[in-house]
Amino acid sequence: MAFDVKQKILIIDDMSTMRKIIKNMLTKMGCDDLHEADDGTPAWEMIQSAYKADAPFDFIISDWNMPGMTGLDLLKNLRSSAEFNTLPFLMVTAEAEQSNVVLAVKSGVSNFVVKPFNQETLKMKIEKIFK
Repeated sequence: MAFDVKQKILIIDDMSTMRKIIKNMLTKMGCDDLHEADDGTPAWEMIQSAYKADAPFDFIISDWNMPGMTGLDLLKNLRSSAEFNTLPFLMVTAEAEQSNVVLAVKSGVSNFVVKPFNQETLKMKIEKIFK
C-alpha cells in the first residue's frame, strides 16, 4: 500500500512548534487531513474516538518524549489492541540512542526519524513505511 496524501494523520508532540513544523512539511507533501495532540493521553483518546466514529486515523506520527503518556507507551497501547496493532506509526525522537531504536522496533514501531529532520527525510521515512 503506497502512502496516500488523503490519509487521516495524527501528529503528536508536546511542543506546538514541532507539531507546526511537521504539519507544514506534510501540507507541502499534499496532505490535508491533519490532526494534532500535545501528548499520548489525549492522542490515545482521539484514536479510540475516531475508530468508534468509523473515521479512524490511517497514520500516526508521534514524538517519543512527552510529559504525560510517552510515544513509546502510546505505541505499546496501540500494538496491544486488536483494532490498532497494524496502524502505521512513525516515532520522532531527539535521541538516536541505539538501545532506544531497538526498544521501539521491539515494541512494533513502523519507522522512526531523528530530530532535526527535513521534509525530504520525513517523506522518505513515510514512504518506507507504506512500501
